[in-house]
Amino acid sequence: MIKGVLKTWKEDRGFGFISPDDGGKDIFIHISALKGTSRRPVTGDVIYYQVARDNRGKYKAINAHIEGVEILEDKAPGFLNTRQGIVLVALALVAIVAAIIALNLAP
Repeated sequence: MIKGVLKTWKEDRGFGFISPDDGGKDIFIHISALKGTSRRPVTGDVIYYQVARDNRGKYKAINAHIEGVEILEDKAPGFLNTRQGIVLVALALVAIVAAIIALNLAP
């Protein structure tokens, strides 16, 4: 991870620039690079990040976190929180109920 200080932040647009501790060029950072942080960044925050190139060949920060700021647990939906998961569970329950009814009706 690379360490730097958030030099500028445009809250209304969700991006800013990090000044790397090694003195290199400022690095673009988008709010999406800070997934799971418990608060939005502010100018002066110490940011740890990795660097990648965007689709135009420019460098940007990815997989970033703010020093001293809690990382919230992953909010990705679990299987049962997806539409497909709910449908599959419902179909399984219908199949179980049908099997129980069939067994009770058998001579």
